Order: sequence, then structure tokens, then C-alpha cells
Amino acid sequence: MLVIINLFVGSMVGLERTVLPMIGEERFGLLSTSAALSFIVSFGFSKALVNLFAGNLADRAGRKRVLLFGWGIGLFVPIMVIFAQAWWMIIVANVFLGVNQGLTWSMTVNMKVDLAKSTQRGLAVGFNEFAGYLGLAVMASVSGYVASTYSLSPEPFYIGIVLVVLGFLLSLAVRNTEEHVKTQSNEQGD
Repeated sequence: MLVIINLFVGSMVGLERTVLPMIGEERFGLLSTSAALSFIVSFGFSKALVNLFAGNLADRAGRKRVLLFGWGIGLFVPIMVIFAQAWWMIIVANVFLGVNQGLTWSMTVNMKVDLAKSTQRGLAVGFNEFAGYLGLAVMASVSGYVASTYSLSPEPFYIGIVLVVLGFLLSLAVRNTEEHVKTQSNEQGD
């Protein structure tokens, strides 16, 4: 289940990678590549910052709660892009995407590692990365197709709303892994 959830997590990033540079050019008149790609910088910076605190937050609030909160933040991303009247709104949407990714991607990998045997943790991380980047690649293609068939916005971003809702619902179904971690710690301490 966590692998499938991370497929949706990665899809959120792929959703906009193909379409946002074209929106920057066509809707907002951005001519320089660096200005058009500023959404990636805002995403990366916010994700890196959230990654610094995600583990501690998960230990305090619980991994499942942090995962669900990350999906809640993710809902703002497609909605903000759909209603963006200026490029700065796209930048802010990507700050939210970075927060979403820092919380959801981190929690899916942490929860998989929690459940894996010590000899299988690398495999758990590998499955997480595979699913996330597969989702990114597939959704970049799908959003590009939808944008070329219909329009740059809002149609591709309706998919984002569906991704968030499905990711949230799937995340409701997973078990929290804290008890598993406590059990492992007690067994290793004995």
C-alpha cells in the first residue's frame, strides 16, 4: 500500500513538470528559462527545509498523521495553479508542493523502513524511489498529453486534485508504524 501511495506522491511532481514551463511562457510571458524554472527552485528549497524537520515531527505526531497532513497541504497545489493570476502564485504553489513532498515522500519511505527487516531496508527504500519516480514520469507524460489535447490549465490540474484525494484516502487505510518500531526497539534492547 505504501508503494502505491508513493506512486501518487511522485505523480504530484510529474503533474506540473511538463506543463508549468509552458504556462510560464504562454500565460505569464516569461521569456527567460531561469525565470520559468524558478518554480523548481522554490519546490526544492521548501522540500529540503521540510525534510530537516519531518523525522522529528513524525516522532512527535506520528508518521500517519504527518502523511495525511502532507496530503492536505498537497490539495492547495493544483487549486492554486488553476486559479493563478500571476507567476508568484505558481511559485507559492510550488512551495506547498515542496512541503507536500517533504512530508508525504519522507513518511512513505520511513514507514516502509519501519516495517522492513534490517536486511531489507535498502530494498524498501528502492521500492519507494521506484514508485515515486515512476509516478513522476508517467504523470509528466499524461499531463503533457492532456495539456496538448485540451489546454494548459485547468484540465491537467484536475488530475492533481484526484491524485491528492486518492493519496489521502489510501493513506487513511495504512496502519501507523510506531508500534512496530517500538516492538523492534524492545526486542533489540533485550
